[in-house]
Amino acid sequence: MAILVYPARMHTSFPPSLHDIERLALAAIENLPELFRDHLSSVLLRIEDFPDADVIAEMELDSEWDLLGLYQGRHVGMKGDVPTGAMPDMIFLYRRPLLEEWCEGLDSLEALVTHVLVHEVGHHFGLSDEAMDAIEASAR
Repeated sequence: MAILVYPARMHTSFPPSLHDIERLALAAIENLPELFRDHLSSVLLRIEDFPDADVIAEMELDSEWDLLGLYQGRHVGMKGDVPTGAMPDMIFLYRRPLLEEWCEGLDSLEALVTHVLVHEVGHHFGLSDEAMDAIEASAR
């Protein structure tokens, strides 16, 4: 068994976990206006390390690091007749790309998670980027 010795200046705490990212995302949802929170009650929130191979291929990503979050489902304006066997609406946040972005940026992890979550919520509502920016401002 090898013993690892860390230099005194090396940070030895663990990176934020899937659960930590989920807690930040749930806190961001709680800060959204009630109208939006009510419509999100049936949307599943999933935190994963990376997008799966199907998402990478479907979105033609260069790598698994290229996507911070994803909304999968039918936006609110399309909610009429739901096809038989339709998957529930889901918002995915991808922990490792989020952490990479956080390490390279100036924003807090909380601000980054909120930004990505609000963007995906915007897709759920079929909103423009400008509308998403307004929602994000209200979630802070």
